[in-house]
Order: sequence, then C-alpha cells, then structure tokens
Amino acid sequence: MAERSTTAVDVADNSGDEPLTAKADQTTSDGVAHNRERETDSEEAQGSGGTEGPGKASPPELHSGHKLARRYRLEECVTRLDGFSSWRAMDEKLRRAVGVHLLPADHPRARSVLAAARSSALLGDPRFVQVLDAVEENDLVYVVHEWLPDATELTALLASGPLEVHEAYQMVSQVSGAMAAAHREGLAHLKLTPGALLRTSTGQWRIRGLAVNAALRGISSDTPQRTDTEAIGALLYAALTQRWPYESDAYGLSGLPKGVGLIAPDQVRAGVHRGLSELAMRALANDGATASRHESPCTTPEELVKAVGEMPRIRPPEPAFTAPPEYQRTTYQQGTYGRQSPRPGVTQPLPTPPPPLQSRTGTALKWAVSALLIAALGLGSWQLADALMDHDKPDDTKQTQTTDGNEKDGTKNKLPLGKLLKAASAAEFTPSGTGISEDEVPLAVDGSPGTAWVTPHYERYPNFGNLPTRKDGSGIVVDLGTVRTITKVEVDLYRAGQTVEVLAAPSGSTPSSLAGYPQRITGLSKAGTNLRETLTKPVKARFILVHISSLPTEEGSSSSYRGGISEIRVFGS
Repeated sequence: MAERSTTAVDVADNSGDEPLTAKADQTTSDGVAHNRERETDSEEAQGSGGTEGPGKASPPELHSGHKLARRYRLEECVTRLDGFSSWRAMDEKLRRAVGVHLLPADHPRARSVLAAARSSALLGDPRFVQVLDAVEENDLVYVVHEWLPDATELTALLASGPLEVHEAYQMVSQVSGAMAAAHREGLAHLKLTPGALLRTSTGQWRIRGLAVNAALRGISSDTPQRTDTEAIGALLYAALTQRWPYESDAYGLSGLPKGVGLIAPDQVRAGVHRGLSELAMRALANDGATASRHESPCTTPEELVKAVGEMPRIRPPEPAFTAPPEYQRTTYQQGTYGRQSPRPGVTQPLPTPPPPLQSRTGTALKWAVSALLIAALGLGSWQLADALMDHDKPDDTKQTQTTDGNEKDGTKNKLPLGKLLKAASAAEFTPSGTGISEDEVPLAVDGSPGTAWVTPHYERYPNFGNLPTRKDGSGIVVDLGTVRTITKVEVDLYRAGQTVEVLAAPSGSTPSSLAGYPQRITGLSKAGTNLRETLTKPVKARFILVHISSLPTEEGSSSSYRGGISEIRVFGS
C-alpha cells in the first residue's frame, strides 16, 4: 500500500447550514481501520484532524487470541492510536471475519463512540460498511463491524493512476447518494478520505466510517453537510487527476503546486471529462474558488445528487471486440451435401487435396506406428523395473527416507542421527516487534503433532496479507539452551504448500531479524506436510529458526491464506 500523509481534508466551514449531529458525542463516525495491518499514517491509523486530544486513557493491552463476549476472537491488530485499537477478528458463532474497535470504558470518547455506532447501525443502508454490534463490557467499549475481504480502497486504486471516467462517475454518484440518505437521518461522516471508500469485486462502492470514525478521533463540525460535500468533491478530484486538491500531499497523492490555488481537474490533467471536472469544482467551491462556468456551488450531498442527475449519463466503455476465427468447412461439409450447387457459367475452384498423411490410409498408418511405439516403451519400462527390483533385493542394509521432496534419499556421507535435543524454550519470530499467535508457540514443541501454532487468516495475499509488519514473514525460534551439534531437523507443518526454510544462529541472545541467522540448514522452498533434513556437515548452533515466508490458501477459499507449525524436532549431540 502506498504511504499516505496524515493530513486531513482541510474544510472551511463557510456555509450557513444548521449543524446536523455536529458534535462528536451526538453523531458521526463509523468503522476505522478494518482492512489490513498498515502503518499508522494510513486512513485507519490516522489521528490528525480531531478537535479533542487523545485523553489520558491508554489502549487496553489485548493480544491475538483474546475473545470478546466468548464469540469474537481477536486475530490481528490493525491500528493502535489515541487510546483505541482496531482489530481484525473472527466471529466464531457465524464463522466470518469482522472488524473490532476497542477502547477503555473510561476513555473520554467512549460515550460518543457508543452513541455514534448505535446510530449508524440503525441506518441499515447497504452502501455503508455495517455496524454489527456496539457493547460496553468489562471496562471495555467495543464496536463490531463488517469485514470486506474482496474490497479495495480508493487509495490502492489510485496508486496505479486515475480512475476511468465511467468508474469516477459511478463513484461520485453512489457516494453522494449514500451520504444524502445518511444526512436525511441526521448522520454525518466528517472523515471521508480515499481510505474510507471501498470498491467491491462487483463494482459497488461502500463507505466505511459513518459516525464512528469521527467519534473515535473527536472530530466535529458546525456545518456537517458542507464538510461531507467538500470531501466528496476532493475524492472526485483525486479520482480524475491522481492529485490531492490542496497544496499539501496526503493519502499517497501529491498536492497541487504551491501558490496556484484550486484549479480545475481538466487543467491539471489532459483528457479529464469536462462535466466531472466542473462537478468536482462545484463541490469544492471554497474561499472564493468557483466552478469553471460559475454555476452555484453544491453545499449539501442532496445538491450534489441533483447536479449528478442533471449531467448527461456517462456510459461504460464498449467491451473490446475480438474477431471470430475464420470459418472452416468440416470434412462432412466438403462433400456434395454441404457444397452449394454451382451457378451456370461460373468456374468452380478445385478443392486442394489433403496432405498424404491426412488421407484414410495415412491415418491408419499413423495409428499403427503409435501402437508400436507404445508397446516398445511399455516393454522397456517393465524390463527396467524388473532389473532395478532384482538389484535391490540382496542389499537389505540400504535405508531410504521418504519425505515431501525436502531430503535426498539414502544416508551416504551423512552424520549419525544423534539424539533428540530438548528445547529450552521457543518463541515466535517477530522481526517487526509484534506477534500474531504468541500464546500458541508452546504447542509446536510439546511433542504432540496433534497440536499446532497456527497463523490467523490473511486475505488476498499469501505473503501474510502483504502487510508492512509481515514483510519478513514469521515462524518459530527454538532455543536449545546452549551451543549444540545439529545433525538433523524434522518439522511437521500445519498445512502443505507453505514456503519454508530452516536457519540457525550460533550463540548469544535470540536474533530478532533474518540477518541474525547466518547458518542455512535447508533452502527456501514450498514444502509438503513435513520437512526432513539430515545434514552432511555438522552445524554448531544454539538457535534454530523455522521461517515461513508464504502461506497456502485456506480450504474452501481462493483468497484467504493460513499456515502454521505442528511440531519441531532437532537431533544432535
């Protein structure tokens, strides 16, 4: 995900609208951070723009695996900011992923967050990410909302360029209509940014953050309708130009050149649709800026909906047409029945005779040759197998180890197996400093293959969701207590298809990065359900790292990834 600035939408409240649910404790703000773990300057972790400080309350110290209401199991922390945290969790009752916002019950914004979440839940508009639950329990306030694994943020879409004109038209039409419906119910957003807009795989635009985002950050406005309208204008401007319509950079987008003021999108980028350019300027009209044709500015989402309706409808692009292959007659049609009768006086072209091996005789010859080749290959294979079996029979001392492709057969030039070494301790490999399933680590060294350290579900990307904090993967570090001579390593994996390697470090404290494990025991490759490696040269080490860099898909899913380690056994002396 592209890096984004924490600059909020700089809105000047210069309209005369009556405030609708303007105060944070009366209104607005919906789901924050619920898509993927990301840096704290992202939309989910964004803290600027609030009107009140974070307060003295600190975020509750929870960890992966903690359950709320004996139902919502926390899996991955997405945001930890301003006294609250946001998590991806699993609803074990309905077996689906959800997002959860958590903050202490004594947090100065706890009351307003509860009120905002409950108001948003009553709206029930499918164009918004739905709030599913809002509860105060055990000195905690938590808000549960939808998780959309198939949706993509506008921020990510704009990373590769501006939107296609029809896509931008659909975006402004759906978003302005949704916000008009919300304001009719007395709800505002006040935090509409590129990270708050999600496009689903079906092309529908969903808005997250209605009411709860602003309440979590203490944002309020005396003119909420104008604030949301100008935010929609900024989103349309960014969709058309891939630029942020203010001088400061924000959300991974470059701002406008300093000193030039607010200029129309069609003056920033060639080929921008004129009608959409004017619509963005009407929504952004502020501090003296006006639309290119001096239409009246749009100060409410309802006026913006009306302006979109007055535009000529923008149709989707025509699908690319692929010419069908040239028509060829079949063998049946080459006879008299399929051929048109010749017209009098017209000379008909003679049909080209087929190549020699396409005649009936040639076809029979090809089949005969193929049958002879197959028979010869079968006879040779049988004789070879019989010779190999006879060669193996007298030698009963040969040993062959069957693995999933991670170990060579035979024991030639390999060290004696040695004894099973007891692990002094084990820990999760956390190069970013944050763990994922730390409480399950002992299950990977307890001697029981039926228990396992298992990762959470990661969506869309096998490399741990492509999260910045997981760029070096994860795994388990086994501490042998002292330097030992390693002769063999066996690893039972939770699921086949994981990309795994085994590394070692000689001594000292537990290394916290991949660079701290200079000794390679196995190469990095996709493994089956187990990994076996008997060494040909001794390795002296204290720490053994089973490193996972890529996960297999979850059963029954094409976009959810999960892995883990069932058991680690180290042999030596």
